[in-house]
Amino acid sequence: MSAEQKFTRRWVLSGLMAGIAVPGCAEAPSRSIRPAARAVAVTSASSAQAGNEAMALVEAARLGGSVGFLVAETASGKVLEAYGGETALPPASVAKAMTTLYALDRLGPQFRFSTRVLATGPVSGGRLQGDLVLLGSGDPTLDTDRLGDLAAALAARGVKEISGRFLVCGSGVPRQDRIAADQPDHVGYNPTIAGLNLNFNRVHFEWRRSASGPQLTMDARGRRFVPRVTMAEVRAVNRAAPLFDYRRGAGRDEWSVAAQALNSNGSRWLPVRHPEHYCAEVFAVLMRAHGLQLPPAQVISAPPQGNLLAENRSDDLMAVSRDMLRFSTNITAEAVGLVASGAGTLPDSGRRMSDWAVTRHGANSRFVDHSGLGAASRVAPSDMVRALRSGRASGLPAILREQALRDLSGNEMKGHPVRAVAKTGTLNFVSGLAGYLQAPNGRELTFAIFCADLPRRDRLSVAQRERPEGGREWNARARRLQGQLLGRWAGMVT
Repeated sequence: MSAEQKFTRRWVLSGLMAGIAVPGCAEAPSRSIRPAARAVAVTSASSAQAGNEAMALVEAARLGGSVGFLVAETASGKVLEAYGGETALPPASVAKAMTTLYALDRLGPQFRFSTRVLATGPVSGGRLQGDLVLLGSGDPTLDTDRLGDLAAALAARGVKEISGRFLVCGSGVPRQDRIAADQPDHVGYNPTIAGLNLNFNRVHFEWRRSASGPQLTMDARGRRFVPRVTMAEVRAVNRAAPLFDYRRGAGRDEWSVAAQALNSNGSRWLPVRHPEHYCAEVFAVLMRAHGLQLPPAQVISAPPQGNLLAENRSDDLMAVSRDMLRFSTNITAEAVGLVASGAGTLPDSGRRMSDWAVTRHGANSRFVDHSGLGAASRVAPSDMVRALRSGRASGLPAILREQALRDLSGNEMKGHPVRAVAKTGTLNFVSGLAGYLQAPNGRELTFAIFCADLPRRDRLSVAQRERPEGGREWNARARRLQGQLLGRWAGMVT
């Protein structure tokens, strides 16, 4: 079971607190590698317009705003059908497909993150004469169980005492306080990104009713270990709104929750804004189980020289990308993209990926991040198709998730011989789908579909963005339209 699977659950807090699904130091390139530009043919969308049937499907979806799509033969680039194919719209999490192509090209499919424990002095008789250093490289998939394995590996080296400090450093990924500024504080899909990340930088908040009032706990649970956490605390407050309130402390996350919402037992994951302190505390708890009492952690910005005592390595980039595409984990996309670009901020990193998309695939786009959470990103269906066709040899089709085909009535076409593999994307009143249609005869189509009602999205307040009125129904209609278009195009590829 992958790290994302361990944490992918939805918990509901008294009908008001919707649980957010939680999916869990390598050097960046020392110089910018700019590949030579190459032409990627996609016949002009004006040469292939949407048929009456496709237009009827768009009108029946009643999405408002803008809809754009394009489908082309993968081998030749010939456009078979298009509508608004040159209209640049927010890709939402479809951006993760571009990030995957980017990272595989820049880092290679065998790239791995590492989390290491270093010693600045010798170990003699179980005593470390120097500092112990927990050093991260930005691994977005590190979870409590893997951190527990790292603690066990250190204990196996016989370290029982240290004479120096406990230092914590994440030098592989520049710290980003959050991905997008226009999201509520408490949503778990918008965490801090750092060189040390744990459990996708989310902490497990659980409440239990009792005669004396709700019992609240915070922990960093995995499958095998459930260490309590004190650097993140939550208290119930007698108020109706807001549901959550956040205060940033010195190395601490301080939350309050509306007590009126705690009507029954439940749990959810909250974002962590001090991931280095979070990781350090959990590691210290795990080491205590092995008999090593660590002093209070000190966060440092640059790693000292030291000898390697223990190491935990992530899965290779192809496997990490597969899980990221399947579970749409934002922190994974951002960490991978930041390492691939070597940039210091998400906007700069997004610009570098945008430049790469033009030079490598001939695809004009604007990315403000690598996950698609930032609604200011823009890409046209035609450019997404260019990138997917050009980058097909990276192995992307094999790690995309299979998608349902639907008939004109919206019913799933089970057992259809044509297979659709694609990346979905969803924001409030934004929906996208892009990937490949594969027929048994070997013929393949590449497609991209983007839908967005941006005026409706822009009218939302920050507080409305977790569960906006009408948002679920809008997204359901968008997904139905996408499935219908795939079903229509499946008839073109057989």
